Amino acid sequence: MKKFAKSMIAASLAASMVASLGMTVMAEDSEESFFPVKDTVTLTGMTRYPDSTESDPNKRTIFKRLEEKTNVHIEWTAIPNSQWGDKIQTTMSSPKNLTDFIFYADFSDSDLLRYGDDFGAILDLTEYITPEIMPNLCAVFEKFPEYKAMSTDTEGHIWAFPWIEQLGSGKEAIQTVGDMSFINKKWLDFLGLEIPGTVDEFKDVLIAFRDNADKLQKEFGIDGKIIPMSCIMNDGDQDPAILINGFGEGYGDGDRGRHIAVTNDGEVICSATQEGFKKGMEWLHELYAEDLIDPEAFTQDWSTYVAKGKSGRYGVCFSWDVGNIDNLEDWVPLPPLAADTTNITPQNGSFTSGYQRGKCVVTMAAKDPEMVCRWIDLMYDPFQSPQNNWGTYGEDDDFDIFELGENENGEPMLQHAPLEGASPVEVREAENVGGPLAVLDEYYGVYVTCPDDAQYRLDWIKDIYTPEMHNDNVFPNVFMSREDTEQVSNYEADLSKAINNAKSAWVKDGFTDADWDQLQSDLEAYGLSDYLAIMQKYYDAYVAAE
Repeated sequence: MKKFAKSMIAASLAASMVASLGMTVMAEDSEESFFPVKDTVTLTGMTRYPDSTESDPNKRTIFKRLEEKTNVHIEWTAIPNSQWGDKIQTTMSSPKNLTDFIFYADFSDSDLLRYGDDFGAILDLTEYITPEIMPNLCAVFEKFPEYKAMSTDTEGHIWAFPWIEQLGSGKEAIQTVGDMSFINKKWLDFLGLEIPGTVDEFKDVLIAFRDNADKLQKEFGIDGKIIPMSCIMNDGDQDPAILINGFGEGYGDGDRGRHIAVTNDGEVICSATQEGFKKGMEWLHELYAEDLIDPEAFTQDWSTYVAKGKSGRYGVCFSWDVGNIDNLEDWVPLPPLAADTTNITPQNGSFTSGYQRGKCVVTMAAKDPEMVCRWIDLMYDPFQSPQNNWGTYGEDDDFDIFELGENENGEPMLQHAPLEGASPVEVREAENVGGPLAVLDEYYGVYVTCPDDAQYRLDWIKDIYTPEMHNDNVFPNVFMSREDTEQVSNYEADLSKAINNAKSAWVKDGFTDADWDQLQSDLEAYGLSDYLAIMQKYYDAYVAAE
């Protein structure tokens, strides 16, 4: 990427910005005067990092700049993502292994309550979330009190610092659709085909891709077998659930993990008990039986999925952004497919934007929790948060997520640099640090520009998907009581396993009415009715409190 930071204007802006980096706090007489500390302070932290990227957090520009401006040194224990699950459980079970804080914890509600209430391994943060200690986070909570409410358990404890990313709102929020489906427009044009609008037209297009494989390989120089449609079954944004929204009630994409949706009558239902789910599975099996779905869809991992995509072998694929799989030029979003109806079910929790409750925790090992919280509050600075989320500027390598520019008032602003065909995920993973942060809609155009890949995704959602979002309700991001959290966690483990196993088996091998009846019986035996009753209780309470 072109290094804007090398230009004279960037140099002058950088000088002024570096002088105040991380200090643009929203309250007076707090971090601005507190940092830098006179004598170097050393804290210990644990975090995770994407495999095959920089393993030492202190070598990342973001943390190097923070240390320079605060005089706070962090001794990091860094664990690759592939090992995080096992390592963090071992760490949390042994107090001697705890660091002062865990920066990129991503703890579930069950984790937070267990490590907090049960073990005392993490601290209740309520006494530290004050305008004097954490002015940046307090400013966010004051503007959006729902985030504080979502961070607080039923006993009034706040066990973790959240991650918040606003990009659009309501049915136009960027999180309303996760597993977008994309179709190879280059192939369509070459074969003289139109973008399909119904499930039958979609099947015909896949058949055309299959039957013209030799022509496609020869025309585009493709090395490897043509794959009409690829996905990763039961794997979040790579799952093909969005395709079956049009069958029956159309609850394909609302919540692929918990398999629940909320009807327009305010009833919490399980999508896997609906006739539309049954019809959708039957249709997907038809596609598989016709050799139209990648046979590795049930076993491949992300790296394999991407490698095949980048070799140009896919006709249809699924992900948050097709730029992670292939390129933008040859692909277009596949509009909602009409079956019995046309519908897109927005994802649960999406109306309150991107939010993760258990992003960062302070542990019982912290000798100075207030200092830890003051340092973490810098992550919520409106100039710092976008960098932690996406990456930074002025690095001495091939990547520059941002160019340092200025807004309409002549104030420094982070401007997203062109990706120039690079994968958004790979580029950002090389620079960002994740963890607790807040990027609010009001920051765009003031502190940071909206990234191009987010803007075109917002446009797709608004123009293509939102008009077919006939569901007005989603299940909110609520913090349940300890007892209900444990029950829900246990129910979901069994229910999700049964549903996901059935999905994979049925798409691959087909199923009978007896198989369908057996799944419904199994789900009830696993406590589906009791599970839905708990979810309904919290949904009703949320609506009543609005």
